[in-house]
Amino acid sequence: MDAEKFTEILGCDYYTGVPDSQLRPLCDYLMNHYGIDPNHHIIAANEGNCTALAAGYHLSTGKIPVVYMQNSGEGNIINPVASLLNDHVYAIPVIFVIGWRGEPGIHDEPQHVYQGEVTIKLLEDMDIASFIVDSNTTEEELMAKRNEFDHLLNKGKSVAFVIRKGALTYADKVNYRNDYPMIREEVIRHIVAVSKEDPIVSTTGKASRELFEIREANQQSHQYDFLTVGSMGHSSSIALGVAVNKPETKVWCIDGDGAVLMHMGAMALIGSVKPKNLVHIVINNGAHETVGGMPTVAGNIDLVGIAASCGYETAVSVGSYEALDAELEKAKRSDKLTLIEVKCGLGSRNDLGRPTTTAIENKNSFMDYLKK
Repeated sequence: MDAEKFTEILGCDYYTGVPDSQLRPLCDYLMNHYGIDPNHHIIAANEGNCTALAAGYHLSTGKIPVVYMQNSGEGNIINPVASLLNDHVYAIPVIFVIGWRGEPGIHDEPQHVYQGEVTIKLLEDMDIASFIVDSNTTEEELMAKRNEFDHLLNKGKSVAFVIRKGALTYADKVNYRNDYPMIREEVIRHIVAVSKEDPIVSTTGKASRELFEIREANQQSHQYDFLTVGSMGHSSSIALGVAVNKPETKVWCIDGDGAVLMHMGAMALIGSVKPKNLVHIVINNGAHETVGGMPTVAGNIDLVGIAASCGYETAVSVGSYEALDAELEKAKRSDKLTLIEVKCGLGSRNDLGRPTTTAIENKNSFMDYLKK
């Protein structure tokens, strides 16, 4: 189904969400039609953030908002759905549009498998009626279900359209870019060259895939790296947990701007604890690149200033490989909590692979290495 027709049937003019590769056609349509417009379309920091934004929209207009997200974000909406939207509390209606990663019977990455199994059950547990949209769903079927859902929405209940792979299409694919010259994979290669055998915790998405392939190309062990294949936004907290329990070991965290924004409170905690052995590197391309390249707000905020305000003892931003190498070497020798923001372009290799080890193998290897 065409994404424009899909939105026409939903009949709403306010969308907020966190981009998802399975919802790329919808995201591209919204960017082409609205761009980033506070009155119609906002890409938020996390899914709970979206849900609260949607509630504010409904309170101020009386109209129905749409929240879009990957099913991995269901955990982030449980609290606001149960304690804010629910009809036993404020009875605020929201239409959720959820990309179904890890659908049973469809091969997907390990971090999506269990989430895919419980996607519909979680919606049921939250008292959210759902309808599954696939490539065979007709406009008439979707319209009939949308009309049926009106009865629930009018009672202050929320509903969800769960989108299977390939269910939505959109011809005008958006090409996202920025003007920064550095490339993320090369940035990670520079980090690996300096960190050597220090442990690295890397964020979800392409960054971890690139780190894995760099180790392969270097014929290095993967024992040095914990690849946070899911749990977006939490790699810096994982790194903090490692750093405080291995105080004599330099620990590196390779993070992304979208992940940092998703759970930015982690920076305040890290700055409060001040582990002298932690280097937090945020590769900032101002985009949710792994799921398509839709923009984040990280291109418009002062991450260095935020880090300094949170208590990071050293916080710098770099825009060239020369400056990156210099700051990495300083961080390697430093005994101060450090943040390095790396201004980076968008893009990755078309033949970028995925880890060939399982998540359990990665965990066990990393833990064995830390014991040494």
